[in-house]
Amino acid sequence: MSAALLLTGGAAGSATAAAPAGPARPAAASAEVPAGVSAGVAVFDRQTGSFTEQLNTSTRFRSASVVKVLLALDHLWGLDHAVPDSDRVWLEPMLRASDDGAASAYWSDRGGAAIITRMVDRLGLRDTAPPPGGYEGYWGYTALSARDTVTIYRYLLDSAPSPVRDFVLGNLRQSTRCATDGFDQHFGIAGAFEKPWAVKQGWSGSSYEKGTCGTPRTAAKARTRSAGPAAATDVDLARPALHSTGTVGVGDRSIVAVFTLHPVGTPYGKAYTDIGRLARSLNVPGASRPAGWRYGTWSDHVNVRPGPGTGNAPITQLPSGVEVLVGCQARGEVVNVPPYTNEWWAYLPQYDGWISNIYVNSPDNKMPDVKDC
Repeated sequence: MSAALLLTGGAAGSATAAAPAGPARPAAASAEVPAGVSAGVAVFDRQTGSFTEQLNTSTRFRSASVVKVLLALDHLWGLDHAVPDSDRVWLEPMLRASDDGAASAYWSDRGGAAIITRMVDRLGLRDTAPPPGGYEGYWGYTALSARDTVTIYRYLLDSAPSPVRDFVLGNLRQSTRCATDGFDQHFGIAGAFEKPWAVKQGWSGSSYEKGTCGTPRTAAKARTRSAGPAAATDVDLARPALHSTGTVGVGDRSIVAVFTLHPVGTPYGKAYTDIGRLARSLNVPGASRPAGWRYGTWSDHVNVRPGPGTGNAPITQLPSGVEVLVGCQARGEVVNVPPYTNEWWAYLPQYDGWISNIYVNSPDNKMPDVKDC
């Protein structure tokens, strides 16, 4: 019997039980926002020059790390040659792995809020604004909207000098699953669609537990990303934020911007799951959707291993209670979580790894609709 049966009407630790969503679904006609979530969404089809999704496109959200795209563009403004190695050494970690140290150093060195003012003027952004008074040091409090984010990516794709375009988008295509602060950043666009995509993600919330991405030793060093002090402003600085932005499809056909705020106290795995469901509901021209079955998980720090057994050292750990894509299942080492045992293991293609079915929210040890490997 699966230990998930312990979770009727509840969750283990900070996990959230979720029913299997079945095989990956085709594109939907409109955004489906999970209950309790506030969202701003825009999907722009570059082939037709029109939007396929628009929801609260002018609503301003605190940017979290999405603003790092603007920091990179400010630094590279006017560049017409290859990016120097001295710049690559800090820009690449900031764009690929969302390194906060690089962003903070640049923010301090180049005028802080003045960076945002410069980029607003250069790109004609309508909703973007520097952090509110008293919080000038918080680059993640920069206000951004879904429609301004589309404008930023359209500039990158259609107007930026080729060395800038190729460098920035090239790094966003190499987004690492594990950010430098230990958070798994392949939510939203990165989890909903197959490559090719290029993404810049953002997350901010005091309820987000310490990042667990990477080996347990690496994850143990990760910092909790704080929301910072609260403030009275038209941009919500209190609710946990999770944002997914970028391009999807061959030739960067679609530009996608998904900004979300979640109820106070929402754990990271729950927010990760909700933005994933929202992203999968979108009509994104040119997108390819991964095959498999969506299942919820339970427990903290579930290890993902390279094979179906605990003798294989973990390659990463899942965010608590996150919904995962299962490609197939196979028998492996028997796992015990008293009083339950389970010999079945689920293969997670997006992690290229395995978890014991004992941590999957399924009515039986073997998931009833998932094929054997």
